[in-house]
Amino acid sequence: MITIGLVILAFGVFLLTVVVVPSGNRLVLLGRLPRLHTLDSLLRYRDFRLLWTSNFCANSAQWFQLLTVGWLVRELTAGSSTSALLVVTVGGASSLPVLLVGPLGGVLADRVDRRTLVMVTQGIMAIAAILFALLVHSGQVQVWHAYSYVILIGVGLAISRPVRQALIANTVPREDFGNAFATNTFTIAGTRMIGPLFGGVVILTLGFTWNFVVESAFYVTGVLVLLRMNTPYRFAAQGPNPGRSQAPYRRTHTDRPVSPLTDLAEGFRYIWSGDRTIFNLILLNPIANVLLNQAIFLLPVFTVEVLHRGADVGGYLLAASGFGALASAVTIASVGFVFKKGQLALVTLLVGSVTIIVFAHSQWFVMALILIILNNASLNAFRNANGTLIQLRTPDRLRGRITGLQAYGQGLVFPTSLLIGWFTGITSVTAAITIVGVVSLGLSITALLTSHKVRQLE
Repeated sequence: MITIGLVILAFGVFLLTVVVVPSGNRLVLLGRLPRLHTLDSLLRYRDFRLLWTSNFCANSAQWFQLLTVGWLVRELTAGSSTSALLVVTVGGASSLPVLLVGPLGGVLADRVDRRTLVMVTQGIMAIAAILFALLVHSGQVQVWHAYSYVILIGVGLAISRPVRQALIANTVPREDFGNAFATNTFTIAGTRMIGPLFGGVVILTLGFTWNFVVESAFYVTGVLVLLRMNTPYRFAAQGPNPGRSQAPYRRTHTDRPVSPLTDLAEGFRYIWSGDRTIFNLILLNPIANVLLNQAIFLLPVFTVEVLHRGADVGGYLLAASGFGALASAVTIASVGFVFKKGQLALVTLLVGSVTIIVFAHSQWFVMALILIILNNASLNAFRNANGTLIQLRTPDRLRGRITGLQAYGQGLVFPTSLLIGWFTGITSVTAAITIVGVVSLGLSITALLTSHKVRQLE
């Protein structure tokens, strides 16, 4: 009964946060709104449609990889005392390269054509996926091969993922950016829902090899779509010190040579001295993307040890997380940010923390399904609000670097997953997820109480 009560409470907070609109001294339900704007950006802007399609393909590939590699490592380590540790850390290993190449990827995004950078990077990732598929098919694959592959793909993600996000602002005008940003998260949430369902079935019927073949095909399709895309929009930043120029950041033959590190330092100076609120917003990201995201990596272990089910049910849970994120994204794209974006970001972190604590103790599949939906709906609302604020407050000439710095915290995913995996091995997956939720809840409460400027951001 306590579990059910907490679920109802979390769901109620989420509804009040995302689905109800404040209007003066009263609350107005969304059903009374005159018009929804769900697909406005997709219908109006051809270049954004192409970017959205490419991002859909890239994110599909990533979810195929996350599901498949986790279950592959579990099969390779079945019966080993280190199985839980290896399963968790292989999921987080793709984020490790962010610590080394993430910021420099942002520098590249401000120096070269962003579209070309994404195409080249994803082309290399497609080749890597095919080669790994052949290795799996040969029957000679080992755990260290899986880690090497994930880290290689992680290098590509560290470069391409922030650039794909920065490109949104180059395909729509400012007034439609919020809608476009939320609509773009459809590609993350939708593929998280569809990819695991399809991937889990493929594992059970055809084996692991074909999942990596499909992953490669998605990367190739994304590249082909980008061939037709242009980047016509460059708009000014909101907030203090928006930047001297809104033209694409390109150096001319009269400019003195500047090193990548100098460019990177310029990005640091901007968030430290130019617009400090961006720095505060960036500090919130690790709560959602490093701590709370550990539950996704633990799903194979949770499915087997707590629910006593197999890869198909693990795929259902991962798909349910995508459904929650998609529902949240559709709501925001349809009606906009009905509360202050800063408030939304802080409150949804609280909801995400509470739901993951309750999820850890859910031994009933249906209850676990509901909680993973609520958790990811909240976290997606956070990412939309937080990401939109950062992008709108950043000048285009710095957008690649700031986006790269925003993603830098994800490099902590691997050492955190290493710690969580070790803790899972000596205790239980329930205890590990509970600790993650409690720590996140403490940090979220602290941020809510101390981040006055963030709470006021529109």
